[in-house]
Amino acid sequence: GHLGRTPMTLRLGMPRRLLVIAPHADDEAIGAHAMMTRLKRRGVTVQVIVVTDGAASHPSSVRWPRRRLVAERRRESRRVLRQIGVSAAGVTFLDLPDGLLHTQAIAARRGLARAIGAHGPTLIVSPAHDDDHVDHRTVAACVEALRRPGVRMLTYPVWPAGRAVAGGGALFLTAQERLAKRRAIRSYRTQTGCITDDPDCFTMTRTQIAAFTGPREAFVERRR
Repeated sequence: GHLGRTPMTLRLGMPRRLLVIAPHADDEAIGAHAMMTRLKRRGVTVQVIVVTDGAASHPSSVRWPRRRLVAERRRESRRVLRQIGVSAAGVTFLDLPDGLLHTQAIAARRGLARAIGAHGPTLIVSPAHDDDHVDHRTVAACVEALRRPGVRMLTYPVWPAGRAVAGGGALFLTAQERLAKRRAIRSYRTQTGCITDDPDCFTMTRTQIAAFTGPREAFVERRR
C-alpha cells in the first residue's frame, strides 16, 4: 500500500511520563491513541497539551459560534482521554488561534516551555515537521526549539491522512485497539459531521478516518 515498507516495531520501554502535544483537539487521538492507552495501562503518567482553540474548523456556522465550538472541542478531548484513564487535570489547553498559530509562535513556544517544564516528561510526542497543516509545522518547530537533555522525542504524522513515514518505527495495533481508536476519533463529533450548517467547514471524511485508524501508529525519533 501507500505506507511503503513495513517499519520496525517501536520500543516504548517505561518512560516516567508521556507528554503528547496536539496542535488541535483530536490530533492526540489520531497520532497516539494506542500509545497513550498502552503506557497508561503500564502505570505511566500520560499528559496532553492541546495548542490551539480549534475555532477555525466551522467559521460560518450560525448554530456553532466560536465560543460554543471551542468549549465543545475541549469537552470532546476530555471525554476521549477520560476513556483511557487520563483525567481532566492531565489535559492542558493553550487556547492559541487555530489556523494562525504561525503568527503566535513566540506565545506557543512559551506555553509549551511552561507545560513541558511543569510536567518534566521523559517521552514527548509531537507533530512531524513536514506535516501538510501549517499549525502542525509551527508546533513542530516550537518543540524542536525546546529540546531537553534526557528527554526522548518522537514525532507523528497527521496530514495528508495515511501518508508514508520514512525511517520510523511503529506500534502495531490489535483489532481491539483499532476499534477503540476509531471510536475515539468518531467521538470528536464536531470534526466528523455533527455540524451541518457551514458549507466551508472542515469535516473528516470516511477515507481519512480509515487512514487514521490503520493497523499501526507510526513515529519518527527526533535525533539529538
